[in-house]
This record gives sequence, C-alpha cells and structure tokens, in this order.
Amino acid sequence: MPIYEYAAISRGCTHCEGHFDVLQKLADAPLTQCPHCGAPVQRIIAAPHVALGDSHLLKEDHAAKRGFTQYRRSEKGVYEKAYGKGPRYISDK
Repeated sequence: MPIYEYAAISRGCTHCEGHFDVLQKLADAPLTQCPHCGAPVQRIIAAPHVALGDSHLLKEDHAAKRGFTQYRRSEKGVYEKAYGKGPRYISDK
C-alpha cells in the first residue's frame, strides 16, 4: 500500500498545517478533510523514496561477514588486503 502525503488548503490544526502522511490502498478515494479537525486538505505530489540497486551489498562489512576478501593494488604486481581473511599481501614477484 502506498503512503500518500496531504496538506491543508486553508487553516487547520497542527496536524494538517504541515504535511502529513496517510497509508491508503490504491482503490481508496483521496482524503478531502483532515482526520483530526475536518479542515479541507489536498493530496500533494511528492518525490518517491526508493532504494535503487544493491549498493548496500557492496559495503566492506557486508562482504567480510560472508567470508569474502578484497585486495587492492598497491604497486605493480603487489596487492594489499583491504578486508576479509587471507594473507596481507599477494605478489607475483
């Protein structure tokens, strides 16, 4: 169910003078009155709040907890451990 944002059209109570949120079904009709004071309200179009992608899965603590190790290149042919278990350096020398 989406969360809709409403605001008072004219003077209302402290609840509706600022914006307030209501969890409603898609089939529900929009509110026309404040549920607290009865002042007229209108639905506000607001930017959606979404989390895109799996960037939280790429964080070091997430990967290290699952047994992964990452190495970063420190110089030509030498890699230094960034996180995880394993040797501190890997070298082809």
